[in-house]
Amino acid sequence: MVRANGAVSLRELARVVQTSEVTVRRDVRALEAEGLLDRRHGGAVLPGGFTRESGFPQKSHLATAEKTAIADVAASLVEEGEAVVVGAGTTTQELARRLARVPGLTVVTNSLLVAQALAHANRVEVVMTGGTLRGSNYALVGSGAEQSLQGLRVSRAFLSGSGLTAERGLSTSNMLSASVDRALVQAAAEVVVLADHTKLGTDTMFQTVPTDVMTRLVTDEPPPHDDRAATELQALADQGVQITVAGAGAASGGADGMGARRPRRDTPLPVQRRGGPTAQLRSAPAGLLEQQAGERARVADMRRR
Repeated sequence: MVRANGAVSLRELARVVQTSEVTVRRDVRALEAEGLLDRRHGGAVLPGGFTRESGFPQKSHLATAEKTAIADVAASLVEEGEAVVVGAGTTTQELARRLARVPGLTVVTNSLLVAQALAHANRVEVVMTGGTLRGSNYALVGSGAEQSLQGLRVSRAFLSGSGLTAERGLSTSNMLSASVDRALVQAAAEVVVLADHTKLGTDTMFQTVPTDVMTRLVTDEPPPHDDRAATELQALADQGVQITVAGAGAASGGADGMGARRPRRDTPLPVQRRGGPTAQLRSAPAGLLEQQAGERARVADMRRR
């Protein structure tokens, strides 16, 4: 699967081989020791992760449930009549499909996939950058794309990438794509990064959005045993990034693997930021469920008394 897709999440591996994520994680560790793949938080990739980039066909089949949940939450941030920029990527393509329902919206993009998703949307204006087509991700790049963004100002930028760390922020493996993404960031008052859990803790070659420029991160809930992903989220929150976790359940049960829950916005938990005010880290759905179960148990105990 890793050779075919370039990257794969532990959740998908566990579903395909019908075993636990703990077993899959142990096997992935053994394969990494043999030099057959590289581990990433929540998944595995082919060796050479700093420079290797999967094409659109491979990315479109990776973490699909998580990307759908992330796109649903991100779309809820956009208001009627707003002007936004949307970068290239499979997660932003999912976002574009939902933005088609927002009236009076203006979307500036360098992605043919984003433009295609909005092509038939009523009352949505699509503005394409210039540039040279990069076929692997259907994006316009180069000096033409960057120059067309000069002097532009919008309320928000929605961007995705190949990796995200608290130390360097969002990054990608391609220099031309990174240059355009940086130009998109410069055009926006706020920057919203869309990244599923498989990208947390992954660092690639070219930085696109430094951590101190990120306004918000929309991601999915990491697997229960992925402590490093949770640590990365905490580090981002400590630096002032607003974290929103979309509740994309693991694909489990059923032959089609359709076990995803409806995405949700969760109650913010206070997280102390170093040398500054309290940052907001969204709680995971599991914690909310445990709280509700405790309330029900207390009510039942009171009734017995």
